[in-house]
Order: sequence, then C-alpha cells, then structure tokens
Amino acid sequence: MRFTSSHLLLSFAILLWVGLVLPARADIALGAKAMSVPGLKLQDVQARVGEDGQGGLRLTLRAAKADVPSMGWKRVAIDLQGVLQRDVHMRWLFDGTMQMAGAPGAALSNAKVSMVVDEAANTLEIDISQGAAQASTALPLDQPTHAQISLKGVPVVWLQGILGTVWSGRATAGKLDADMALDMADKGFQASGQFALSTGGFDTPSGTIAGQGVSGNGRLNIDTTASPSRIDLDASLRGGELLLGPIYAHLPDHPVQLSLSAATHGGAVDFTRLRVADADALQFDGALAFNAKGELQHLKLERLQSRFPAAYQRYGQAWLATLGMRDMRVDGQLNGSLDMDASGLRSFAFDTEGLDLADAEGRLALKGLRGSLDWAAQGERPVTTLGWQGLQVYRMANGAAQARWQSRDGALSLQHALELPLLNGRVRVGDLEWRPAAAKGRRLATSLAFTGIDMAAFSRAMGWPEFPGTLGGAIPGLRWIDDRIELDGGLSVNVFDGFVDITKLSVQGPFSASPVLSGDVQLRQLDLAAMTSVFDFGNITGRMDGSVDELRLVNWNPVAFKASLLASGGGRISQRAVNNLTAMGGGGVAAGLQGAVLKLFKTFGYKRIGLNCTLQASVCHMGGLDNDADGYTIVEGSGLPHLQVIGHQTQVDWPTLVRRLKAAIAGNGPEVH
Repeated sequence: MRFTSSHLLLSFAILLWVGLVLPARADIALGAKAMSVPGLKLQDVQARVGEDGQGGLRLTLRAAKADVPSMGWKRVAIDLQGVLQRDVHMRWLFDGTMQMAGAPGAALSNAKVSMVVDEAANTLEIDISQGAAQASTALPLDQPTHAQISLKGVPVVWLQGILGTVWSGRATAGKLDADMALDMADKGFQASGQFALSTGGFDTPSGTIAGQGVSGNGRLNIDTTASPSRIDLDASLRGGELLLGPIYAHLPDHPVQLSLSAATHGGAVDFTRLRVADADALQFDGALAFNAKGELQHLKLERLQSRFPAAYQRYGQAWLATLGMRDMRVDGQLNGSLDMDASGLRSFAFDTEGLDLADAEGRLALKGLRGSLDWAAQGERPVTTLGWQGLQVYRMANGAAQARWQSRDGALSLQHALELPLLNGRVRVGDLEWRPAAAKGRRLATSLAFTGIDMAAFSRAMGWPEFPGTLGGAIPGLRWIDDRIELDGGLSVNVFDGFVDITKLSVQGPFSASPVLSGDVQLRQLDLAAMTSVFDFGNITGRMDGSVDELRLVNWNPVAFKASLLASGGGRISQRAVNNLTAMGGGGVAAGLQGAVLKLFKTFGYKRIGLNCTLQASVCHMGGLDNDADGYTIVEGSGLPHLQVIGHQTQVDWPTLVRRLKAAIAGNGPEVH
C-alpha cells in the first residue's frame, strides 16, 4: 500500500524540482548513476524536461533499478512520464503514465497517474489507476511521512512486497478495497484502517498457514517500526478455506468473526490472541504459535463451544481425517479446552450433554455420549464421569455403560472396572491407564475378559454366514505401544462343538485406514457336519483339528498365513463336498472313480482329509496328506467305493482360490482353471 507515498512521491518531487527550477522553454536532460534518500534508492536515472507546446512541461523519469525496502521491492524498473502545468488556482497538476517492471504481481505495469500539488492547502494528492484497480493518496507537504490511502479493486498480489516485510507468507489471489492511514518511520511503518477482501488467497513456505477464496471485511493494524512486527485484525469472513496449523476451516457463506493479534519475526508467527465465532458451529478463544520453519510451537483453545454436524463439516473434518477417522457422522454439542505445544498434548477437558458420532467404515461409533473428561500432563485433576448409550468398535455393538476417570501425573485412569454388554455377552475392562501425551512408547495398558459372546451375532456383524457358538477368554495384558496394540493371553471360541483358540494377537495401526492384525489360531475337534452345513459346502462328518499360524490380515483381508487342516478320525463325505475339495486343489473328477460311478453314490467313507495352504505374496502354496511328483492327497478313502482325491495345483493364485471357495459355499458350481 505504501507505493503511493514513497518512491512515487519522491519521483514526483524530483520532477517538480527539475521543472520548477529550470528556465522556461528549456529542453534539458539529466542523468545520474545513483540517487538515494531514506527509503528509496534509484540507479541509472535519466530525467528529461521539455515544453509540450501547450504551455506546460513534459517530464520524463526513467530508473533502470529502484529499491524500496519498506515495500519489499528490489530492482524494479520505472518509466514515468507526463505533463506538468499550473491551473488558475496556482496548483501544480501532473497527468501521465507509469510503467513498472519487476514489481510483484505486475503491479503498475501500465498505469495512469495524476497529481495535484496545492501549496496553499499544504496537500499533495496522487491518483493511480490500472484497469479496474485504483489507488489514491493524500498527504501534507510539510509532513510527507503521513498519508491517507484509498484502494479500490487492487489485486492483493500487488501488495506482496509490503506483506513480505511483515511475514513469510505469499499472496496468491484476491482483490482489495481499503481506506488506510500510513505513517512512515526511519525503520518500518505503521498502518491502520478498514478493508474489504474479495476471494483472497495466500500461503506460506511451510504450508501451515494458508487461505483460498476467502472474502470479508474488517479493521487491520500493522506496525513494523519495532521487532517483532505486530498485526491486529478484527474481521468478518465469508466463504473460502482457511488453514491455521491444525485448524482447518471451510468457511460458510454467512459471516464468521475472526479476531487476532500476532507478532512476526524472521518467519516465526505468534498469535497471542485468536478468537473465532461462528454462531451455529464453533466458538473459541485461544493462542497459536509457529516457528520460522512453520512447525507448531503452541496451541491453546479456551471456552471452546462446538455444535455438530456444522462444526465437523466446517472445522473438524480435516483434523479427524489425520487421525484416521474419515467421513464421520457427528451430531450434538461439545464444550471444552485444549492445550498443546511442540512436544504434544499438555491438557484437555470437555463436557457434553449429548453427542453421537460414527465413522463411515464402521470402525467406531458412539451414541448418547454424556459427561466429561479432564486430563493434564502434570498434577492431578478432579474425577469425572463419562457414559454412553451405545458403543460400536469394528462393527461390534456394545451396550450402555458409565465410567469414572481421573488424571494423575499424565495418566488418565479408570477408577473402577467397567462392565460392557457385547453381542449378548459381557466384556469386563479391568485396570486401564491411558497416557494421551505419549506420541510413542507405552500409550495405553488394560486387561479384558470376555464371557458368553454370541458367535451368531458376531458373524452377522462381520458379514459372515451365521453360525452358533460362544466366545470367551481373558486378555490379562493389552498394551498400546507406539502404533501397535499387543495382547497377552488369548481368546477361546466354543463353536461347532469344538474350540478355536486365538493367541499372540497384535494390531498395527489400529485406527489407520489399513490396520494390520497378526495372530495364531488353533482348531480343536470341530464338528465338520455342523460346520459344512452352515457354510453350505457339501456335507462332511467327523472331527477336524488344525492351525492357522502366522496369520496376517491387512484391513481384515488375509495376506499371509500357514494353514493346516486335518480330519484324521474318519467319517462320510458327500459328492458335492468331494467336488468342492477337488476344486480347491485344482483337480477334476475325483481320482480313482469314473464320473458315471461317482454319480451312483451320495456319500463316501473316508479315512483322512488333509489340506494345507501357505499364503505368501498373493499365492497359496498347496499341500495335503502326502506329496509326490504327481500331486498331493486331499481325501484318503475308506471302504467301497474307495475314494482318493488328489490335488494337482501346488500353487494357486489367492484371489482365484477365494473365488472358488465363495462359489462352493454359495451353492454354485466350483470354478476350476
């Protein structure tokens, strides 16, 4: 904004001096290698004064390089020319053009300039226009360091130089109207006044402070005469996007009040006062600071009041996405406070009279959350109570519960064991200690016990075929260390009149988009008749043992395991089950029987059934009861007709095997390649 009262003023003064002191009707050219006064340095200067033939003087000033430190301009070329004359009131009038090269945003690259010098009124007025952009300055002749400036439709990028003297940001878009008072000093300037911004844009080298498509109006004060520089802003903003570190806002069309005081020095920014008021979504008072690298140094929010879903849609969506919670559905209200620095959280507190939230992928959902939490990294905080009507974790619904918590020396601890209804059974959460400030290392520790979990309900929740049974077990130690959850003990599922034991469980990135689960599974005496009837695989009788070791699931899809299944006690197997097992091993009609003979029997006796699969790099390495160059035995028959099922494919593409299995249990003909 200062371009109208710094180098322009001096340039006009030079021209006036030349025009006034030289004899009339002169045609004189002057040159200088360098000219400088406080605040302005010109190099390779050429000035010419001559008659215009109509009673005035034609003035020309060219400077190959001009530096204006207070504007942040370096090596800007200037070409100023026009006509100087007196009017009937003895005022000096100047009309001409200015062409500048190298100024930010191509400022004043082809501008019209007019000037009025009124010695009687002790005033100098300068008007500049380029296209729709207009800038006007008025200042007293005896105090040229003070000016009144008016801007209309000026591109914000034109002001990049002066903005660069205050902070490290860069203007990218928008137009500005403003009425400002400007006072120059030996070092820096002071400016204050009203402004209106249309679809403004800006960013910083670190990307932590940015804006796009922001419109608004308000009052601005800037003081660069001391270090650090100071900025005070009281504005009403509408539309666009705004980023202040972890605070991202998608501003509504109605006014949002933003009030701040900031100190800037060497690229660092310290918002000592920060207030946001969006009446139907979010309000808070706070402070925010970044170092010169754009790294967060401090964030403090007080008197936080948020109303959902508007607060999530406008301000919380991006932040929660960084925590792995995307496309959330949030309804209700939440009040609280937050304090964090470069090392992490220092304290938080919140209370709610009713909050519902759920993520789109079904990993987490809370209904009817009521109560409060109060935590601090140091000292002790009062006991608080937090309850809910429903809790869902990974599509498994829990019932209502209420818990009491207390913060002591950075740990938020459960004061009493918590009983949670889960899938017609119970989960008991024992001692629980959570350290919210721990970005790594041990973050959470607890113990869990499960009783009477309904496997039919669990199957429905997971989208599996429904089968009866119950799950129980104990996790004497559950630890969240770094980004990994580790579980001691194990779970035992009583299903199909046998048991499935799960041990060595761990989850990497439990709240990420692709959690990784690892563990070992042991199968004991499962009733094959019950199992095959549920999965519609074809009937098999007998009992099965087995293991699935080194199981690894990524986003709940298997990517690695070593599976071994064995039914060694004999039984009966149906014709359809024979075909499906044959398809798993890539065979055709069961070996040892002709198709016509096979159709004569509905079931066959078997001595043993065995199938192995080691999954690695999306390929299942297949095996069975015994292996040789011709294949491996899947079913060893017993009695007459004697059945022998041989698998020939030792390596099967995992997606292909999954398609075959899905076709088999869906009652379709097995897919064989």
